[in-house]
Amino acid sequence: MSIHENLLSIKNYLPKTVTLVAISKTKPVSDLLEAYNSGQRDFGENKIQEMVQKWEQLPKDIQWHMVGHVQTNKVKMMAPFVHLIHGVDSVKLLQEINKQAEKHDRVIDCLLQVHIAEEETKFGFDRSELIAMLDSDEFKMLHNIRVCGLMGMATFTNSEQQIQKEFLSLKALFDELSQRPQTENFAMHTLSMGMSGDYKIAIRCGSTMVRIGSSIFGERNSA
Repeated sequence: MSIHENLLSIKNYLPKTVTLVAISKTKPVSDLLEAYNSGQRDFGENKIQEMVQKWEQLPKDIQWHMVGHVQTNKVKMMAPFVHLIHGVDSVKLLQEINKQAEKHDRVIDCLLQVHIAEEETKFGFDRSELIAMLDSDEFKMLHNIRVCGLMGMATFTNSEQQIQKEFLSLKALFDELSQRPQTENFAMHTLSMGMSGDYKIAIRCGSTMVRIGSSIFGERNSA
């Protein structure tokens, strides 16, 4: 099937409440344009340099999502245009995003990455670290970022039961944090969980944003 047909098939499945981010890492600009011409506007990259290059070449109404692990020294490259940063896993990174956003007179939306998988290689806060950060004076001083939700990646496993358990734990934390008072830099409305292999489970568990690459573009090219 073509990129256009793949997108239509996925969008027909998704509830209206779920945003589709097309994960376009390693894919050529021509593939992104095909998706764009099919109506897709949210694209996700995991390397900042690649995202900057594509941003320079593609239409400016695209909303760019940074979905990979972010190195603080590269935040400045995407600060002028990034729409949403998914993988924020430290107060140090939030402070750098805030600093670079201020230079561009922007408020940058961020998702806090929560470690829900059994794999040690995945990044993210645990619940106690996350709540301690939100309660900290350092966080309250950040006026050019907005924490608007959570992101998590399930264990890479064939066990749907385990994946569902991990997604439900993230949804429970999201619901808990949604009860906190909204402030200038904290307003929970986005739960980013689910990729090509598990997005249907994620949606059943309450995801509001799915990150899908290979089911749209085919298997990724080696970077």
